[in-house]
Amino acid sequence: MPEPTPAVTQATLVKKAAPKSDYKPADVSPQRRVQRSFAVRLWSVRHSRLLEWFYARFADMFLTLHPLWKGIGYGRVEAPIKFVEKRVKGFMFDCRMCGQCILSSTGMSCPMNCPKQLRNGPCGGVRANGNCEVEPDMPCVWVKAWEGSRNMKHGDKILDVQKPVDQSLRETSAWLRVTAQAAAAREAARNAPKTGAPT
Repeated sequence: MPEPTPAVTQATLVKKAAPKSDYKPADVSPQRRVQRSFAVRLWSVRHSRLLEWFYARFADMFLTLHPLWKGIGYGRVEAPIKFVEKRVKGFMFDCRMCGQCILSSTGMSCPMNCPKQLRNGPCGGVRANGNCEVEPDMPCVWVKAWEGSRNMKHGDKILDVQKPVDQSLRETSAWLRVTAQAAAAREAARNAPKTGAPT
């Protein structure tokens, strides 16, 4: 009995009709290629606990250098610091330099990567596979934020309500802004009158 001939699919016909060349596409599915494009961003979410620990030490070091930043002038050091910040955070988190970084509150997943730039959780259009409704190949920023926050020591900060983005702070250094605010808070606490002291 003769073997049945396999059905010829449209994909087979297209492949046969394609011009021959030495180029052979990598044996990777389109979905895997997309995942590779988000590889570092997804790595940061998976290692959010480590990055949280590192960032706490980095922030302390920056705060220790506050007298230096103040002596030189925050305005003068902003350009070189911003240059470094933009490249480091751009590589690690696909940072958009909003100037109001909340990575420590969002599981190391930057909410500015959301096409709708939502700052307080996902929209109602997250796909069943956890991808974005606007960019179907991209994992939802907020699904990843929740996953990352569950690994973090202070992961419940994801529940804090964030203010809308202040557009006037775009392309400014969040590192310097947070450092200056922390230094001001430390000074205020140091100068506050002691309560409960014996009279």
